[in-house]
Amino acid sequence: MSFNLKPLGSRVVVEPLEQEEVTAGGIVLPETAKEKPQKGVVLSVGPGDRDEDGDRIPMDVKVGDTVLYAKYGGTEIKMDGKKLLILRESDLLAIVETN
Repeated sequence: MSFNLKPLGSRVVVEPLEQEEVTAGGIVLPETAKEKPQKGVVLSVGPGDRDEDGDRIPMDVKVGDTVLYAKYGGTEIKMDGKKLLILRESDLLAIVETN
């Protein structure tokens, strides 16, 4: 997938990670019964906001981070047939770290 979407300010582009389509009990969930995803992978990061002196405030996330975000946060768009979200960094709740 060629990806040419550069977010502005403190925004990030996230690809939501869809939940499993089958429950632990083996029940297949239709699209309408699925929860809206709250976990995704950061695909692109903006340069960050500016402080009072005009200097950039560095972002806490980077491309490739897996993040948790607010359930109804951001703006959903479609590019190359994929659902993507443009979120403010403040809509991100946590970075998922693997040990």
